Amino acid sequence: MARKRKGQAVNGWVCFDKPLGMGSTQAVGKLRWLYDAQKAGHAGTLDPLATGILPIALGEATKTVAFMMDAAKSYRFTVAWGETTTTLDREGAVTETSDVRPTRDAIEAAIPAFIGEILQAPPAYSAIKVDGERAYDLARAGEAVELAPRPVRIDALRLVEVEPDAATFEVDCGKGTYVRSLARDLAAALGACGHVSVLRRTRVGSFTEASAISLETLEDLRHKARALEGLLPVETALDDIPALAITEDDALLLVQGRSIVLLPRDVETLSARLSGDARTVSAMANGRLTALCEMRAGRLNPVRVFNLT
Repeated sequence: MARKRKGQAVNGWVCFDKPLGMGSTQAVGKLRWLYDAQKAGHAGTLDPLATGILPIALGEATKTVAFMMDAAKSYRFTVAWGETTTTLDREGAVTETSDVRPTRDAIEAAIPAFIGEILQAPPAYSAIKVDGERAYDLARAGEAVELAPRPVRIDALRLVEVEPDAATFEVDCGKGTYVRSLARDLAAALGACGHVSVLRRTRVGSFTEASAISLETLEDLRHKARALEGLLPVETALDDIPALAITEDDALLLVQGRSIVLLPRDVETLSARLSGDARTVSAMANGRLTALCEMRAGRLNPVRVFNLT
């Protein structure tokens, strides 16, 4: 006999506004407890010293986490001039100092070099694995860690405010971009020392500050037995994937792991909406996500099946 899973069958996403000092794993555990959910996971680690958007998936939404890991992100961050640190943020030990305080004109002149496809070396204090070990574990143990530069995408970098000893920026970027590395490289280009003193993630894909919910609000909703009001639909993570309305009969076939035949007009419509080599389609029955499918040869083949009521 299969062991009964602990917790409730809670399904959906929480656009969690992570507070300062809380780790991503800690946040997942907290929300899983708040909802008494059977399963939970997050889409993209956010450092304890950062605040902002941490999408957390509950129940069946965990099957869509992979789609959020590749999502574009936006951050607002402040670079404090004068000191470089081991961790590239205010937590680390100071390794170098400088009296250089870049002017607005100098900063704006340097920004264009950091927009587009660029090469960026991740921070030594990062979760990237080196010979099976996390880079930050090696760095904390005193080992020298040098990570090879890799391509990342910066869609936009905007200077928001200049203060005597700091500057605040907004950045829109692709997967794998490290804001701490961006601050390090920008400071170097300006002949200055600098580190990230404030970091807030403002967007992950379709999850934005407009739909973000704080821990205090979630705890209040739970106290009032209204926690489900803080949930977003499972398909929130699938905004970039074309959806197709199907019949209940076809939904039953997909749930059973069987493919369904598409009408020629549906093949034409979906093909026009799919970009590049993408073939993933969301199958929806009566507005309910039934399956993620791969479209091939005029058929939808189920890849991920959902149990939503």
